[in-house]
Amino acid sequence: MSATLTSTIVEPVSSLLLNGTTKKPEAEEEPYKYAHLMPVYSKDKYPPLEPFNHVDGGSRALTHTNPRSFLNNANVVELTPNFGSDVRGVNLAELTPDQKDELALEVARRGVVVFRDQMDFIDRGAAFYTEWGRHFGPLHIHPTSGHPEGFPYIHLVYKDANSRFNTEGLTTTVWHSDFSFELQPPGLTTFFLLSQPKSGGDTLYSSQVQNFRTLSPIMQDFLRTLKATHSGFDSLRSTKGGVVRRDPIETIHPVVRRHPVTGEEALYVNKQFTRKIVGMKKEESDGGLTSDDNIDLLLNFLYDHIAKSGDHQARIKWEPMSMVLWDNRVAAHSAISDYGHLKARRHGARITPQAERPIPALASMKMAD
Repeated sequence: MSATLTSTIVEPVSSLLLNGTTKKPEAEEEPYKYAHLMPVYSKDKYPPLEPFNHVDGGSRALTHTNPRSFLNNANVVELTPNFGSDVRGVNLAELTPDQKDELALEVARRGVVVFRDQMDFIDRGAAFYTEWGRHFGPLHIHPTSGHPEGFPYIHLVYKDANSRFNTEGLTTTVWHSDFSFELQPPGLTTFFLLSQPKSGGDTLYSSQVQNFRTLSPIMQDFLRTLKATHSGFDSLRSTKGGVVRRDPIETIHPVVRRHPVTGEEALYVNKQFTRKIVGMKKEESDGGLTSDDNIDLLLNFLYDHIAKSGDHQARIKWEPMSMVLWDNRVAAHSAISDYGHLKARRHGARITPQAERPIPALASMKMAD
């Protein structure tokens, strides 16, 4: 009797059910596979970026007998007729340097390409990510975001059940081209998710080539003559750890740029970083709005055009072990934060090589040194 009583008392109260039976203990949560890639916020400081001569890998691929040979055994589905592709059957981790050049050309031509089933690449870790990115250009360090311990060139995005989501606006979409305020902004860019919600968290892409082509010839001619100021001052306020590793800058770029390999013209403005059209008077520039609402009337038209042109867009639905590569020179994008109520983890890594200083579509345009 006493032995039975003793064995009953030592059971945790929470495990006793009303009928006297014992509840099985809940299984412990498995360790997170990519915990070694969780973001840290180093306080390292970096000097201003130095100009460099960029040679695009896609230009080397133009000399290949078959510049798409790396896709010979792949299944390729066009997301839209003119923009975006979905590829299965290519292991990006095993591409040769020549095949990486062909990849750069393919992404430049299609704007955005998603590659499925890339566990081999993703599981090779941050050192491999860094080596991969450097084939396409000098890697950009994000001035404020988190990165894996010891690997500042890998930009991480991270949200989980404890994260706050911005619900102040009507939508979470913010169309942009990454770091367009830099003198030499990114070109071919790689992004993948290490963990994701079961649904939601898709990424939108928009063809800035198609967005430009559909404008009237008169508007196209006008825009080719214009320059715009891109600024990092407002958008790079640190929200994590109070860290700003490199001082923000402002840079002037052509409103319409030409791709160095394909020769295609593309709009190069975005709501996140573009601030005003150079040379316009205040009334033309901001319509007399307050400084808090300082948005160029012409730019507002272009932002609206980019946002509403669904026939120039592709929506990437994330599957596990997918990687997306896009050309920041000809494609804008926006994350979609529609999963906050799911309390799920969304953990992604971006590899961001820089490219050339934007080339004006108008050959006679002079850009200040």
